[in-house]
Amino acid sequence: MESFFFNITDTRYKVTELFKNRQEYFNRVDISNGIVFLESMLLHRSEQIVLTNLDRMVMIVMVKEGSLHIEDHINNNEAFIGKGEIGIYCSSRQDITLTIEKAHRSEVFILFIADFFLKRYLSSRHNEPIDFLYSKIQQEITLEEIHIQPIDALSLYIVEKILNVAEDDRMQSIRAEHRVTEFMIHRFSLLDIFDEVSSEELRLASKAKDILLQDFISPPTVQTLAHLCATNESKLKKVFKKVYQTTLYGYVQKLRLDEANLLFKEENLTIGEIARRVGYKHQGYFSKLFFNTYGVYPKELMKH
Repeated sequence: MESFFFNITDTRYKVTELFKNRQEYFNRVDISNGIVFLESMLLHRSEQIVLTNLDRMVMIVMVKEGSLHIEDHINNNEAFIGKGEIGIYCSSRQDITLTIEKAHRSEVFILFIADFFLKRYLSSRHNEPIDFLYSKIQQEITLEEIHIQPIDALSLYIVEKILNVAEDDRMQSIRAEHRVTEFMIHRFSLLDIFDEVSSEELRLASKAKDILLQDFISPPTVQTLAHLCATNESKLKKVFKKVYQTTLYGYVQKLRLDEANLLFKEENLTIGEIARRVGYKHQGYFSKLFFNTYGVYPKELMKH
């Protein structure tokens, strides 16, 4: 079987037009060895691509418009990613058909990352996202879903930067690779990867997490939360940090900023309105927290 990632001959950055008709297109872009993406914008038509190879890979699939159907012909698995969704999939061998289904308008972005690219960034800590994903694709798996969520504004922003590496840019390949790494950091950081925890610790932390998810704008005090979880404050804080690698306060802040990240897709909301909606009275403080978390100021997202 031909490798999916060894197709670059005369250049490090290569665009292959799989389909083009006026404003419609379906492209394959080889950024560098180990990083490939497919990008499409189609009107009233479907397109397919078949992958039959033995490459160990992670796929990040983003469907802005339309839908994507993935069929795994080895284990008869299927995946369906609808409008406004982004998913992460792992696979160590492929006999799959990716179908961009016919729709009024389809916009799909699929990033393929080879295991040997991930290997560069291994940390030897099993609870690190890249170590987790690398270990996963060393197993014999096909099309395993790891994570699926609504598309957020930051993902749209970074993908737009990936797609707009100009052909005349100097160091084009390394610029694109840097932007892909940004995208990986953002998406992989959203994964919940548990350290070695007991079932009782996981139960307690999960219960606290579920309560916070219900109301992170005006969350209960630690004392009240501990009471709701039938434990004491000290134990709750210790167990929660062990399981989720963050404090209760840090988790609430993450939930608020993640919600803001989704709200930035709403064109009719200002930064101040979004800040207040997720529980922050001061826009400046909110913008600083957002930048510290995501590395980009909210005003930059408002431009896209």
